[in-house]
This record gives sequence, C-alpha cells and structure tokens, in this order.
Amino acid sequence: MATEHGGCPVVGFDHNSAEHSADPVEVYRHLRAEAPLAWTEAHGGYWVVSDYTGVFDAARDDSTFASGRSEHGGTGLNNVIPKAPVRLHIPVELDLPEHRSYRKVINPLTSPAAVERMQPMIERWTTAFVDDVIEDGTCDLASVIGVPAIVTIDWLGLDVDDWRRYSRALHSVLAHRVGSPEHAHAVEVDIPWMERTITEAIAERRREPRDDVISILLEAEVDGQPITDDAVYSIVELLISGGVGTTASLVSQTLVHLYEHPDQRTRLAEHPELLDRAVEEFLRVFSPTQALARTVTHDVDFHGCPMKEGDRVLLAWSSANRDPAQFDHPDRVDLDRWPNRHTAFGMGIHRCAGAHIGRAIARELIRQVITRMPDYVVDLDGLEAYPHQGVNAGFQRIPTTFTPGHRIGS
Repeated sequence: MATEHGGCPVVGFDHNSAEHSADPVEVYRHLRAEAPLAWTEAHGGYWVVSDYTGVFDAARDDSTFASGRSEHGGTGLNNVIPKAPVRLHIPVELDLPEHRSYRKVINPLTSPAAVERMQPMIERWTTAFVDDVIEDGTCDLASVIGVPAIVTIDWLGLDVDDWRRYSRALHSVLAHRVGSPEHAHAVEVDIPWMERTITEAIAERRREPRDDVISILLEAEVDGQPITDDAVYSIVELLISGGVGTTASLVSQTLVHLYEHPDQRTRLAEHPELLDRAVEEFLRVFSPTQALARTVTHDVDFHGCPMKEGDRVLLAWSSANRDPAQFDHPDRVDLDRWPNRHTAFGMGIHRCAGAHIGRAIARELIRQVITRMPDYVVDLDGLEAYPHQGVNAGFQRIPTTFTPGHRIGS
C-alpha cells in the first residue's frame, strides 16, 4: 500500500469494516492523532476528515464540497460511501441555489413552533410504547425506541401499522453491510414496497388531501412552480430515513450509558429541566450520524492536501465531536457542558432540518424511561450493536429488566 497520496498520509481506514464497527470511538481517536486529514484506498479511494477544524471548514464550503448527486463514486445516495441504492433525497442531495428553494418548503414543517404542535403526538406514542411493556418488568428497550419511527410515519400521514417495515427498509440499507441477507432483503423487497406505497399515498393525497405532511407538501411551490410528485417523494423518503435512524441511534446509546452511570440517571430523573442541555451532550458524545460524504467540485489544496475534482470526502461528525482541541475532556459525558458546539446535526446549509423533532422525541423517550423505569437494569452481555456502524451507531437489542409499573395511557 502507498504511504502517501499527493504528499498526504494514506491510512488503512474503512468505516464500513467490522474492525471499525467494533470500536468506532477508538478508531477515530487513533486517526485524529495519526492523520486528521488522510486518504484511504477503501471503496475506490476517498479522503477522511476527522478533526473538528477540518470538518467545520469543509462542511461550510459548499462551493468546494458538494452534496448533489454525481457519477463520482458510483450511483445512489451521494452522502454515504459507498453510495446506497435509494432514490434522490431532497434537499440533502441538492446544492445551492436549488437546496435553498426546497428548505423553504421543509423548514416551516420542522420549526420549533411546528414541533411544539407535535408534542402531544410525541407524548402519546411514547406513552403507548412504554405502556406496552411497563407491567411486564422486562423488555427489549430497542423496541421501545421505535417511537421516532412511528411518530414520523404518523406525522407524514402514512399507515402507522407499517412503521416497522419502513424502519427496516431504510435502516437495513445503512446498518447492515452490503451482501448481508438483511441488506439484500431491504434492496430487493422492502425498498421497492416502500416506493410503491409512498407513491400511491402521494397520488391519493393529490386526489383527496388530508391533514398531514404529505398533503401540505403537495400544496407547496418551488421557485413559483407547483412542486412535483417526484420531489415530494424524495422529501418524504428523506424524512422517514431520518426518523427511523438517527433519533433511535441516539436514545439507544444514551439509555445504555445512563444504566452504566446511575448517578446521572438519578439526577436527570429528579431534575428533568436538565434534559435540554443533557440531550445536547448526548448528541455530541453519541453522534447518531457518524459521518457523511461530499464530492470535491474542483481541484483544491485543503489543509495542505491536494484534492482533485471528483474526489470523495468523508466528514466524520462523530470524530469531530470528540476532538480534544475543541472540547475539554471530550470522552467525558458532562451534563452541564455549555456551550456545546457539536456537529451531530451537521453544519452549514445542510444542517439537519429535523433537528428540533429529533431533540423533542429524544427528550420525551429518555424522560419516560428514566422516570417510569427508574431502576432498569440492562443485560450488558445481551447487548447487540448495529452490525455496521459506519453511518449510524447504536444498539439493535437492549435486554432490560425493571420493577413493573402501571399503564398511564388511555
């Protein structure tokens, strides 16, 4: 293997490997120390940026590091390496000025005021999921953490009975390795089903609008023109992808951490007003989206490395969030850390549009679990992490016991 690429280090890094998934934190810690900007030959070759300053600079330079789909690196979802076989995601796969036009459509749906109106729905579904297990004294907390997925499906106006299938379709494409049975089933069965189902729902709302997000999107205009059905599909699939993956990833890691740190669990249960700031710290330490990709638009010298037009670049949000040059004691979970300029929701124009929704669901899920199951015990030997943690980190099985409680929902 070459040791240099354009005068910059070449590293044996692959965020899709089993070695990486076994301990992403340690892999990125080593990478930051060895070469915070480096080239890897994995997946046809790409740059990996792992320090806070590098990630910050690249994420905010959209004229150099593009998000739009291109032929570079193959076909499919542009912001992952290797690209995933899903349809265009709007607006994360658009560059300026087109990106801005679609964010104007989405932002009112995900604003703080809109999320406040969603709060009763979030509380209702969280209560229902906890109620389903509270009398048993045992559960898999990973199933309780299905709340973000069902809230998203309900909010969009799709059939909530299908939430598990939507979740499996988009989660398996990213959480399971290419070639695995789970990945193959998602690509061959679940994603085609999802495409048909969403397309049918969009056509139905065109004929008979309802009080749901799909209907609202269909009423929108983009640059003075009626939005197309294809664009609505692309937005809906993106919203589902965010709803089924990122928040569940965050909460799964957080609940395991709080079991292992009962002093913090008790403190948050007794002082729920601390949850707002605590969630920001959980986002930093347990970055649900580990890294996303960009494509270089023109030859450029970036932080001393000569990047070429068409080069693929991985921005490691999770690594930036543990950079000691930016955060004191970065591996420590400090519930009082403030300010907390983490990168968990991305940076620049592509900062996550659903950030306020994710925060609201995470707060409510954490609050209900630590107050309604205050003595929960996680079987650490039975934990099952996502097999592939290159994009989303977290646990797919969290066997738990607790003192049975009472249902509180209707």
